[in-house]
Amino acid sequence: MCRNPVAKILKSDTVTDPRAPAVAFFSSRGPNVIVYAILKPDVSAPGVDILAGWSPVASLSDDPNDKRQYHFNVLSGTSMACPHVAAIAAYLKSLHPNWSPSAIKSAIITTNVSDPILALASADFAYGSGQLNPVNATDPGLVYETTTEDDLKLLCHLGYGTSRVRVVTGDNNISCPARTSPTAIKDFNYPSIVIPVPPKSDSFETGLLRTVTNVGSAANATYRAEVVVTTESARELKIQVKPDVLCFEYLGEKKSFNVTVCGGNFPADPFFASAALIWSDGTRSVRSPIVVYTLPPM
Repeated sequence: MCRNPVAKILKSDTVTDPRAPAVAFFSSRGPNVIVYAILKPDVSAPGVDILAGWSPVASLSDDPNDKRQYHFNVLSGTSMACPHVAAIAAYLKSLHPNWSPSAIKSAIITTNVSDPILALASADFAYGSGQLNPVNATDPGLVYETTTEDDLKLLCHLGYGTSRVRVVTGDNNISCPARTSPTAIKDFNYPSIVIPVPPKSDSFETGLLRTVTNVGSAANATYRAEVVVTTESARELKIQVKPDVLCFEYLGEKKSFNVTVCGGNFPADPFFASAALIWSDGTRSVRSPIVVYTLPPM
């Protein structure tokens, strides 16, 4: 045996896949059939051919005679994408222990990779706000937060009723109002904007309210709004943001803004349009998808 082995490292070539990233054919698609005005899925994460831990007592196949035992396996599916997101959420919580679950969710959604993802039409319903970026999520700049009161208003508006809401929250002092606010859904402070339009609509105009919180590294920060069109059909829409400049003076400060979307006389039915609202301070980009689509016939 050689006492002085020598290894030789050869030059390697990087092989890229021009078809990536792409949404897997088996991945579930939207729209959200429970709440049409909330985008689902939220984000997309790696979920195909993922090297994952595996129990050695479990079979590698459905064959009962398969006696192979391994601690790892290559798997695909939502069960592989979900741990990526869960790990990022845990990582963000370790860096920002005071962040709420909604703040963590917002950071993940608004800091995605903006490179195109291959999918069929209505792409936002395939990949949400895009492929997540754990590095960018650690410093999102701004976050969209929801409070417990916001969540309760939404549940009440969806018809859960006082008894069910009390079961969900564990609080017997909570009661749903006799009449819920008509803005409970469209003004729900979610980091994405979805506007469902009745089919055969001649025209529409929808106004929404959103609030962001300054969580950046600088107390004094100025963010400017930009609306970016991601599908040609979105050019038929008029999207306005007021105010389009937000000036923050301290960390944790909240600022609200209104988004107005109007359009009509759509040439195609069903109609789907995709755009994005981006708040930028020159360093960070806080991106929220805007989706307008015609509701499916009931």
